[in-house]
Amino acid sequence: MRDLELSDVLLDWYDGHARVLPWRIPPARSKAGVRPDPYRIWLSEVMLQQTTVATVTKYFHAFTTRWPTITALANAPDEVVMGQWAGLGYYARARNLLKCARVVVADYDGAFPDTHSELMGLPGIGPYTAAAIASIAFEQSECVVDGNVERVMARMFDVATPLPAAKPELTAHASTLTPTKRAGDYAQAVMDLGATVCTPKSPNCERCPWSAPCLARAAGRAADLPLRSPKPVKPTRYGIAYIARNGDGAWLLERRPDKGLLGGMLGWPGAAWGDVAVERPPFTADWQVVAGEVRHTFTHFHLRLMIQTATVVHANPQQGAFIEQDQFNPADLPTVMRKAYSHALPVFDPMFDND
Repeated sequence: MRDLELSDVLLDWYDGHARVLPWRIPPARSKAGVRPDPYRIWLSEVMLQQTTVATVTKYFHAFTTRWPTITALANAPDEVVMGQWAGLGYYARARNLLKCARVVVADYDGAFPDTHSELMGLPGIGPYTAAAIASIAFEQSECVVDGNVERVMARMFDVATPLPAAKPELTAHASTLTPTKRAGDYAQAVMDLGATVCTPKSPNCERCPWSAPCLARAAGRAADLPLRSPKPVKPTRYGIAYIARNGDGAWLLERRPDKGLLGGMLGWPGAAWGDVAVERPPFTADWQVVAGEVRHTFTHFHLRLMIQTATVVHANPQQGAFIEQDQFNPADLPTVMRKAYSHALPVFDPMFDND
């Protein structure tokens, strides 16, 4: 079967099996020439990096309800957007989201450029995201390759080279199948195929529209592909989070530097995380160690966090500032800081002790 015929077969399958997603135009409307809002495609693609569709859907609805246009997002205060992003992880994405929105509004009058090269010039947009926006939002014939597409291509062409070394080979195969017409629907079709049929474990080859020409299926090793090089062992880092309240019930919080892990997010004061936990309380007080520890895993390391608490009448902290109770929303904290808050809360309010 020729490459273009393969694309047509997959598009026919997509017309009847496309996932319903809040940022997507259904295939019937897409075939009629209705194009999705580039803002919604861009926002969804940024959110979907390293994050599941199920998790992203809730955040996508919240963002687009609060900021329905890129101009509205560009005009939003940084701390409000970062708070709305809290819990989604990979916080550099949120910082780049704001930078990109403001560039599009300032330099492009609020309209995304429609070519891969121009999109690549925007903050936070790399080759994959540029290809996805150009293809899905603007119907450009761009090759879109995410993890789902890599898996489908590895099986279709029986590629035994382990990832990540196999990426160029898999991209080359994906490029040969990318059509000039309905390129956006095709890109979404391959991703849907990988997400719903050609899944990482137990691929459902009987339901696959590409089952017959799939080389790995014919060889009996579809479930074994793609191969992956062993991941390096993640190191463990240690730290201390200092959680304090004053006599008015205000919480001591600091905003982390814009650059670096959890950049721009609210958090509890403490020293940098490292091979050992470094004591650096924000002020002198009778700090009490909370039994147990908070554990969290980031992309490149595991974290084990000791929690120390204090209640003071007055204090002049060297780190952070006291935020009044009615101005503090734990949901605005990144996940690891929310874990620390939950771990410490019974110290301040025994009603929350689950023991």
